[in-house]
Amino acid sequence: MVFTMGIGVAIYAIDISNILSYDSVPGMLQANCYLIFGFLISVVTFVCQNCRLRVLREISRISSQLTDEDFGRWTLTIQAKDILGFIFLAGQMTRAIMKSGSYILAAFKFLGMYTTLVVFLMDCQYMNLVCVLELCFRKINQHLIALRRKVEIDEPHLLRRVYHENKNPLILHELQVLKKSYQDVSDAVRDLNDAFCLQNVASIVLTFAEITFSLYFYILKVLGVKEINLEKQIWYSYFIMSVGYYAAKIAFTVWTCEITKDQALKTGILVHDVILCTSDDRTKEEMQLFSLQLLHRDNSFTAKGLSLDATLLSAIVGGITTYLLILIQFLLSSKSCRGGADAGQ
Repeated sequence: MVFTMGIGVAIYAIDISNILSYDSVPGMLQANCYLIFGFLISVVTFVCQNCRLRVLREISRISSQLTDEDFGRWTLTIQAKDILGFIFLAGQMTRAIMKSGSYILAAFKFLGMYTTLVVFLMDCQYMNLVCVLELCFRKINQHLIALRRKVEIDEPHLLRRVYHENKNPLILHELQVLKKSYQDVSDAVRDLNDAFCLQNVASIVLTFAEITFSLYFYILKVLGVKEINLEKQIWYSYFIMSVGYYAAKIAFTVWTCEITKDQALKTGILVHDVILCTSDDRTKEEMQLFSLQLLHRDNSFTAKGLSLDATLLSAIVGGITTYLLILIQFLLSSKSCRGGADAGQ
């Protein structure tokens, strides 16, 4: 409630009362975009907390079979990302408040950095859950590799004749377990997409807007054009820090989604390898059913039609380039209009 009121007061101060007026329309648009989408992410986080908790419980149940060795690959990366990111934003917040010339400006900068911190924590939660799902898919693939070796060796697991005739019933049981595990992880991917879809859309749009405006103001600074008051910015080194932070965040998000999707696709390859290696009809039938299950599950990470993969990065780069050219054209047009008006006078 307090955060919502703070966002409302900040928008009023920028757009109506002009207490925090900006030197240009792009500067005002950037501030409004930052506050509105940060507010949207915070509201969605609060409203969808029950759905998010259900996903957390489901992923916790699925990942309970993972060992410490399985998590070893990701533990250091996740902890380093979260701790370093939090320390970085906390340092930016301290510096921004200390360098403020007034209490109003200090409060505005604190609200901006608090919004950034909230968005960062929500994005980290999503990335961490995707990493856990990657480990679950990797575990299934490891079992499939071990299963392929068993099928290639074709060793009967029990010595009784009836089990010799059935061609290793323990393999069939293991296949049933793997099919159930894959179904559970795929359901978790679907629920994760549903629970974080609005948050991811708002975060992507916010990232796109911040990188675009930051690069635009950097170009103006290089050209010697003063279009923004840097005293109102929350970053220590506005252009470098802002672009670097948002670029790194979206890149890491896409990377985690890509490698998790690759692990899910690898499962299909391993299943067909097992089909080619086995000569037992029952085992081959179970593996074909497993393959059919894979065809009906799309383990892509999406957000309201946006695919969180490498194509998103290319689309963002293309969009940033397009809107930078549009902003620069508007700037040149406004200068031409002012020059023509001055000449007419």
